[in-house]
Amino acid sequence: MRFFTKSAILVALVSNASAFTPIAFRTPSRVNSALNVAIDTSDIKNGLTVEIDGEPHKVLEFSIMKQARGAAKMTIKFKNLTRGSTIENTYRSGEKFQTAEVVKSTAQFTYADENGNYYFMDSETFEEVAVGAKIVEEKKKWIAEGSENTLITFNDQVIEVQVPKTLVATIVSTEPSVKGNTAQGHTKPAVLDCGATVTVPGFISEGETVRVDTEKSEYLDRKTD
Repeated sequence: MRFFTKSAILVALVSNASAFTPIAFRTPSRVNSALNVAIDTSDIKNGLTVEIDGEPHKVLEFSIMKQARGAAKMTIKFKNLTRGSTIENTYRSGEKFQTAEVVKSTAQFTYADENGNYYFMDSETFEEVAVGAKIVEEKKKWIAEGSENTLITFNDQVIEVQVPKTLVATIVSTEPSVKGNTAQGHTKPAVLDCGATVTVPGFISEGETVRVDTEKSEYLDRKTD
């Protein structure tokens, strides 16, 4: 028969305690995160967020200028996601950048106050996050109560709100549908329940559900199911 000391039994219990830790008490992971890594001009693309002078800058657009002699140059237009300002700089081919270390999390929009602040509930922690109107900007027309969006955080501060690229919405106001509009290619403005206005075909009526492209503010199709 084998005998165990009290200390040996205690060590065994402690070492195995983690196996019984309830899942609810473990730290949840975020939706996605981008680490701070080195890239060069060949990696630049629209929407990429890099760190310049310690602040996050999003690539809005870029163009490459080929030269008869020497390396090509690239002109990049950035938006400072902290200040809201834009800058445009020219870089030599191969110049280095550091991507910004940002965290993406899914959050549900709950309400906006009289001061223009937008409040979101984190889908994992259920904590309420306040985002200023300056950060939301033109995205507000696509944000409806209860809608799910993505919050981009840098150094524990929300720097951007991303709405789904494709959105399903209901037409709340538009001109009456007229017979023959389809053949004539007639279009008309329509107000969606989220607040945005898009151009739709003439045969679309109030109360119908449609899919729209939020990046281009364009009607895609009528949702029938």
